[in-house]
This record gives sequence, structure tokens and C-alpha cells, in this order.
Amino acid sequence: MEQLQSFLPLILLFMVIYLFMIRPQMKKQKQEKNFSKELKKGDKIITKSGMHAKLLELNEDGTCLLETSAGKMKYERSAISMEMSQKLNAPEKKK
Repeated sequence: MEQLQSFLPLILLFMVIYLFMIRPQMKKQKQEKNFSKELKKGDKIITKSGMHAKLLELNEDGTCLLETSAGKMKYERSAISMEMSQKLNAPEKKK
């Protein structure tokens, strides 16, 4: 019983770390993976560097062809920002 009491704070610490750090990170990774899978040609996106573009092609090797005002560029799918792209495509709220 005494050994359990000595390990209890350590066990509680790991539980708190899991609940507040590891679990939310795993949930966000799953959302980003689903977002990447749901991308389709013609979607308007924003890259993590802030570049606005339109998807022209989605390749099997994890890359995509983007059309910008400067021309066409090849990017990794992982460079597309889920948060900023969703804000861009969300319908605007009327006041």
C-alpha cells in the first residue's frame, strides 16, 4: 500500500500529460490526415507559408500542383495549412 502511495503522484502526472498534451496532439494529427485525404482538384488553399493557391493536381507521391498568380508550383501536401484553408473556404457570417 505504501509503495502505491509513493507512485501515485507519478501516475497522476502521466495521466495529466496524456490528457492535456498527447491526446489533443493525436486528435489534431488525425484531423490533418483526414483534411489531406479530402482535398480535391479546384480547392482553394493556403500553404503554411501563407501563399494562396488553387489545387490543380494531387499526385500519389504526396505532392500537389498549385496554381498561383505567379504561375504553377509543386508542393508537398503537408505544406498545406488545414486551419487557414478551412477559414478561407468557410462561409462568411452575415452581421
